[in-house]
Amino acid sequence: MSSVKRSSFQNNSDRKSYAPGNNTMGRSSQESSERRSSVYRSRATTNGPASHQSFFQTAPQPAGAPTDPRPLRDRSYQKHIGQELLDYMAANNFEMDMKHTLGQNMIKSPTTKDFTYMFQWLYRRIDPSYRFQKNIDQEVPPIMIQLRYPYHKSITKSSLAAVGSANSWHLFLGLLHWMMQLAQMLDGYSANQYDEACAENGVDVSSDRVVFRFLSGAYQTWLSMDEDATDEDQERILAPHVEAMAQEFDRSNSKYLDEMHILDAEHERLQKEIDILERSGSDVAKLDRDFKVMEDDKIKFEEFDNVMHQKSQKYESRVQFLQEELDKVLLELKEAENERASLQKAVDDQGISMADIDRMNSERERLQKGVESTSARLEEAKKKVSDKEFEASRKLDDLEQLVDKYNSLGYQIGLIPATATNAKGKNYELQVVVNEGPNFSSSQMGVSNSGSNSESDRLLADPVTGYQPAHILNLDLRGQVKTSFLSLRKEISERRTVAMDEMMKHHDLLDGIKEAIEDKRGEVEALEHRVRAAEEEYEKTKEVSQK
Repeated sequence: MSSVKRSSFQNNSDRKSYAPGNNTMGRSSQESSERRSSVYRSRATTNGPASHQSFFQTAPQPAGAPTDPRPLRDRSYQKHIGQELLDYMAANNFEMDMKHTLGQNMIKSPTTKDFTYMFQWLYRRIDPSYRFQKNIDQEVPPIMIQLRYPYHKSITKSSLAAVGSANSWHLFLGLLHWMMQLAQMLDGYSANQYDEACAENGVDVSSDRVVFRFLSGAYQTWLSMDEDATDEDQERILAPHVEAMAQEFDRSNSKYLDEMHILDAEHERLQKEIDILERSGSDVAKLDRDFKVMEDDKIKFEEFDNVMHQKSQKYESRVQFLQEELDKVLLELKEAENERASLQKAVDDQGISMADIDRMNSERERLQKGVESTSARLEEAKKKVSDKEFEASRKLDDLEQLVDKYNSLGYQIGLIPATATNAKGKNYELQVVVNEGPNFSSSQMGVSNSGSNSESDRLLADPVTGYQPAHILNLDLRGQVKTSFLSLRKEISERRTVAMDEMMKHHDLLDGIKEAIEDKRGEVEALEHRVRAAEEEYEKTKEVSQK
């Protein structure tokens, strides 16, 4: 709308679209909220003596936080509603409006920028005149409260800070899908898609439509006013809209007035008959019975009249709808006849005969069948490629596990890093040089994202043979590394042999020492025995000498 480009939307003037966060007051808060709010407010309408519930009236919300019945955590359900959201945005020029590219990643793992663009675009489908002026974490919660989103309590500022996280994205995906359905419902209401269903349920939306057209027209006129317009100027400019609304109400109420006149005439006729019967009849019981019968007939007639009135409204709406469809069909028929005449003229100018046309049609059918068979083979090839890619990914994971095991063993035996004992200044640490997270589909299905990314995402260096060992690993295992390991193994074997010989010599020496120690131990025991014998002899000699 042109109101978006007004300079008044750049400051704190009174002409902003009144959505959450814009608390500017006019002459009174009620007048501002009713006149300047760009979001439709539910109301109860009256038509004649009895009132009915408005088409937009909603039931009161239950106390407490309601539970979302949608299976938002289900991956298949997320994929389903995400695809519906992408289709809706693509069909309604999202990329052209927001200057932002659509993609599957916007639904699977979006950024805060992606969510901001999607939310702003969907809300403008509901309220085209609203202008976002604050951060998204400040705009979203009050907007959801005003739109009466049933689960707005689950949308918090903290969760808006991490929109694409796995713990909270399902909530925001459900929010966007709900806004899409609301926008579709508003489009359907504008296209009169619900009139027939409302008429079948006894709900008259004609007065709601009159008010809706008045509010939309008056609101656009009010936005185009000068900012210094007085109240008298505003009333003068908006007077045609009020007069048009009054005329529409008069036209819609005219049929009710005609019916009321008919019923009044019928009532007068019946009243006259009652008066005649009262004057001419003498049997009071008979008159009472006749009166009861007429009362029953009156009730039945009123019910029949209501049914006929509803049917007439239904048939009028159907007649209007069928007339519009007939006009469309006649217009399409006329366009088809003009196109047929132009094609016939082009064919006549080219000098093509009917046999040539039949031959071209048969050739087109043959090519169409060839395209279908080629498409089937392509799908089968894609499936095989997908299976091979899955197998390649699994083998790549196994290779990475083996590389980790190799590096762990290398650390244990002193080969890694290059400063280790057995490395001798060489680097034996093994690394997988394949790109992280290859996009198999884009590399093999012929889908390129952008420039160099389509090459960096390829798992296969060659489209036929793929990576060779030298392309995947940073070391030549069969050449240099194996030769170094064999020489290291030979060296360790030789060192082991020398160590075993020295160990055997040490064992022999140890055995000799043990035998010498045993001999010396025997001599020590003999000497100790002799010492004990000498001590006994000494004690005996000492005793004899003392006596």
